[in-house]
Amino acid sequence: MESKLVPGSFRDPKGHVYIKDRRVFRTITSHGLRDFQAVKETGILNQLVDEGLLAPWREVSNIDLGGAEETAEIILEHDRIEFISYPYEWSFSGLKAAALLHREVQLKALAKGVTLSDASAYNVQFINSKPVFIDHLSFRPYTEGEFWVGHDQFCRQFLNPLLLRSNFSIQHNEWFRGGLEGISTSALSALLPWHAWLKPHTLIHVKLPALFERLALRKQSKNIESRGKTTKLPRQSFKNMLLSLKSAIERQNLKGEHVTVWSTYTTTTSYDDAEAELKKAFIANFADKTKPNMLWDIGCNTGEYATIALKAGAKNAIGFEFDSGALEAAFARAISEDLPLLPLYLDAANPSPSQGWGQKERDGFAQRRCADGVIALAVIHHLCIGKNIPIQEAISWLMSLAPQGVIEFVPKKDLKVKELLRFREDIFDDYNWQTFKDEILKNAEIIKSEEITDNGRQLVWYSRKP
Repeated sequence: MESKLVPGSFRDPKGHVYIKDRRVFRTITSHGLRDFQAVKETGILNQLVDEGLLAPWREVSNIDLGGAEETAEIILEHDRIEFISYPYEWSFSGLKAAALLHREVQLKALAKGVTLSDASAYNVQFINSKPVFIDHLSFRPYTEGEFWVGHDQFCRQFLNPLLLRSNFSIQHNEWFRGGLEGISTSALSALLPWHAWLKPHTLIHVKLPALFERLALRKQSKNIESRGKTTKLPRQSFKNMLLSLKSAIERQNLKGEHVTVWSTYTTTTSYDDAEAELKKAFIANFADKTKPNMLWDIGCNTGEYATIALKAGAKNAIGFEFDSGALEAAFARAISEDLPLLPLYLDAANPSPSQGWGQKERDGFAQRRCADGVIALAVIHHLCIGKNIPIQEAISWLMSLAPQGVIEFVPKKDLKVKELLRFREDIFDDYNWQTFKDEILKNAEIIKSEEITDNGRQLVWYSRKP
């Protein structure tokens, strides 16, 4: 199998990441060799791996990477992370955890005379719901007095999105996705009220940097880059800045209880106890019989059914949810129950596209498909009636995500569908059980179906045809 360069790694002359035979390799070129060896000798890389903060690595040889190995001084192999997620897909709590991890890695590295060359949120990934740092070439020896060149990037990609959510209850996901480098400090500063000057963390990390940027633009003398090269930051001041960031990040919380329409769905659902048990048993049976290595739960809500599937036989799960309150609840469940579950933000009618340079730097949702099982419960009516997506296309898309799965059909006489139709004309002639069933049978076999409510909700377990 040919090796494939991971497009997101092309910018770094120190080395690149390649995928071959589902194995992950990182080349280290002559540009990065000196720094890597110097950092390695400090012991910080092994320390961070032992503490679970850095992805494990090992040096390998005799690997054919399509010629890339010829210019590599060293080749590392990493454990494969099955699904690469992006900061604009993380929940508020997930972004917060990633920010704290990045800050912790930088602080521990500084203690060893090492620093990070940037502060990109894309250098963090999640294994289940635990963040881990993945860019081994971001480490380099620290020079006494050097300015923290990654400060602005850390604020744009970590702190500013958290401040946006905690101050204004505005979800960071769409804004961050619209600008891959995060939320600019000048934009956030313009939103914050005058009394933000009174809060140390917004003064130091938002208001003053935005002011300095405006002054530099007005003077048009020294640009930010040249100023950074001449500005001195003593090591203790650097350490104090990192320590203050911890309290600034931890202080950011969602306002109130952050109850949304769907965050309480599992406790306010129209199912009676018997119907709920039928649904749980159906999902458990599917997971027990198929034992998917990677289960995708589309519209995971608070993660209840993903949890049932994991306990019944699924090995790993990713839950996708649009509602911010439900997503927070799912992330909290994954942490508290130590589940192999990663809840992520998804607008199913507008999934993450391929973005960045050449539209290849960050793979879109479809390009990252890795599930061998999918469950889509109480989703179809939101797509078809809430978003005007033809039922044929909605089913085709859901079935494209995995070769087998369970999809729930919710009929028009169901209370939830009636709520969607309350203030609009019913133009959805094709939205019915027969069309739903026929569309599944076009490309799959129905292994099992069951009516779980008196008003006609149906669960369908499908297996795609070869």
